[in-house]
Amino acid sequence: MPERDTEPTKSPDTPIGSALQPAPERDTEPEGVPIPPAERDPFPIDEVMATLRATMPAFQRPLIDQMGVEGTTPFRVLIATILSLRTKDTLTAVVAPRLFAAADTPEAMLALGEERIAELIYPVGFYRNKARSIVQICRVLIERYGGAVPADLDALLELPGVGRKTANLVRTAGFGLPGICVDIHVHRICNRWGYVQTKNPDETEQALRAILPPQYWIEINGLLVTLGQNICLPVSPRCSVCPVAATCARVGVTRSR
Repeated sequence: MPERDTEPTKSPDTPIGSALQPAPERDTEPEGVPIPPAERDPFPIDEVMATLRATMPAFQRPLIDQMGVEGTTPFRVLIATILSLRTKDTLTAVVAPRLFAAADTPEAMLALGEERIAELIYPVGFYRNKARSIVQICRVLIERYGGAVPADLDALLELPGVGRKTANLVRTAGFGLPGICVDIHVHRICNRWGYVQTKNPDETEQALRAILPPQYWIEINGLLVTLGQNICLPVSPRCSVCPVAATCARVGVTRSR
């Protein structure tokens, strides 16, 4: 699925300092080097997920997850996810409603045409390519599925421009069905924790399917996207205020705040 590389802002009413207290000191080797995964106890995923459930609502929910909570149609979830590729949620949240006000079904979207769609979704990243993909997707939905978005993962993956991340997000946010949506945040954080040892998001998805308890499949993306955008940053993560720092192996972390 297209990458959803966004940075929702945290709730203005809840400063980090008041919402999350500095985490307790972790057990490390003398020079502060994280204990290797092989020497640690099994990763406490139940404890970590419970902590994230309690603390991440202090920040703004990722856009697509919010759409799922609000009961948005699978078609809107699919199109909004396409729009969110390399685009901040703050911009997608403006552009998507503008597009849906003009067309919110595959038939209506085709009637708009590629050029008009491009005008409506500007200035999202790669807006012309996304307009083309939206037209192609809508055409397939009409020809193969009577205008409906399929819930089957393999069927979603056959849609033009739809990868595993997008397909899983449509299943989870659009249909409320099991799926593990792995984007750059989920991939980075699960490896940083030491929960998995993988090289790319697809490998991470397969690893999580094998070890992640099913009750966490749907919510792990939203929680880790929120954590990754606000605290567990790619460079110099904010470990001092991370609510799960005590359980993190900090794999690959050379500098933190």
